[in-house]
Amino acid sequence: MRHYPKASFLGAMAGLVLAASTTGATAQTDTIRIALAETPSAELAAFFVALDRAKAQGLDYEWTAFADEELAIQAVLSGQMDVGFGTPYAAMQRSRAPIRIIYQLSRLIFFPVTTNTYETLADLDGEPILLHSRGGGTDSIANVIEEREGLTFGERSYVPGSANRVVALIAGQADATILDLANKNRILDEAGDRFRALPMFEVNASDEALFANLDWIEANEEAVDIFVAALASTWADMAADPTIIGRETDPDGPIGRLPEAVLGDLDTFYAEAVEGGLYDPQGGGRKAAEADLEWYTAAGQLEGDPASLDIEDFWYFAPLDKATGGAATEKASQ
Repeated sequence: MRHYPKASFLGAMAGLVLAASTTGATAQTDTIRIALAETPSAELAAFFVALDRAKAQGLDYEWTAFADEELAIQAVLSGQMDVGFGTPYAAMQRSRAPIRIIYQLSRLIFFPVTTNTYETLADLDGEPILLHSRGGGTDSIANVIEEREGLTFGERSYVPGSANRVVALIAGQADATILDLANKNRILDEAGDRFRALPMFEVNASDEALFANLDWIEANEEAVDIFVAALASTWADMAADPTIIGRETDPDGPIGRLPEAVLGDLDTFYAEAVEGGLYDPQGGGRKAAEADLEWYTAAGQLEGDPASLDIEDFWYFAPLDKATGGAATEKASQ
């Protein structure tokens, strides 16, 4: 399980916007501006490995870490950033901008974790809950829990990052939250006498994905293809051997400068994540898109019947099809 210094969590909670840039030695394309939805953390180590692989292929990029997913989405919608982190289904349906998802970074595998006061999801009726961001993955999980369990949560508060919500629980600042796999394991390992994970139904939709304006994607086809191919190769290699992320992490990069307690547990984190099905080695594709339409409609972030929605209004598959040799198409037909 991961063990982090408490100060590192509190620093991340400050909500500061951080930025950095890097340039490939043989860059042939314009710089891709990437809007992260949180500060660099263990969860982003695989993504930065993929960026290093893309840099080796001549890609220029820069990243900015926004305080939450909403800000990252707005940065792409406004044209301030080119590529964003998140699942902006509501924004895609509302906006006239042709925003499309190009890669599924992780699945929506999260767990309701509470103090021992609660035993089932039904016990959370009327109770306050701590979530990641308004309109994000944990918010959608809370919406679907309400729908399926026939309950209504009390006040929703937002603290980006599962690790930061662990700190809030341990400090007694909250009694219920939704955590990712690693932090669920961590809090139960360290304080299982105080907290429990409530029984939860299975979820197959996207948690984090990469998205961009379709006009920008088509105007920067070469750069996008390099980027998605680097992600696909990293995710496939990680599925075969999770320790590759720790081995390829640049010690001088944003992940390499994290506390040693974080770096020393990268292998454990990615082994647990791969085993838990957090990452699709094929980058999601049409199967993920179909699951997303069902999930985010149930979550109240999409309007209409999922069967009547066109997945190509939300996803652009060409870069992923190229990177996987058409696997994104084949997977959906199986």
